[in-house]
Amino acid sequence: MLPPSEGSIDIFLQPGELYFGDRHTRIRTLLGSCVSITLWNPWLKIGGMCHFMLPTRGHVGPHLDGRYGDEALALLLREIRASRSRPGDYEVKLFGGGNMFPEHCSRHDKLSVPKRNVESARRMLKAHGLVIHAEHVGGSGHRQLIFDVGNGHVWLRHRALGHEQERDNA
Repeated sequence: MLPPSEGSIDIFLQPGELYFGDRHTRIRTLLGSCVSITLWNPWLKIGGMCHFMLPTRGHVGPHLDGRYGDEALALLLREIRASRSRPGDYEVKLFGGGNMFPEHCSRHDKLSVPKRNVESARRMLKAHGLVIHAEHVGGSGHRQLIFDVGNGHVWLRHRALGHEQERDNA
């Protein structure tokens, strides 16, 4: 991973935040059970990333809230519309949903927050006609992501139960 070029901005997302930017943007986050979706337009060199904590809050309040997957995706789609581009022109990548306490959950626990986050993200993306081009989800531990909007690459470091895995261009 190259250092950011001069004039570029580096954004760090906390849980519940999202950012949409241009080719001069790198977006970072750290995920445990949360999920991030990246959307990148290879022609316009624009894109965004969200960091959501739960699939849904069950009802939409007066304002969309990025802590919930369905609302975070709605906010990203709003940014796409504002950029006068089409959602189908974006490459989609999905990350996260790591079990942070595997010793307390069975593998098939349907109430598992990480598992529900990943499954709901896949359903929401499919419902909007968005195709996932790459993903690194599930398992245990946390992930560090860096999304370079200029080239669409996502750098990933995954720390799972005693070992670390690093990948470029997920």
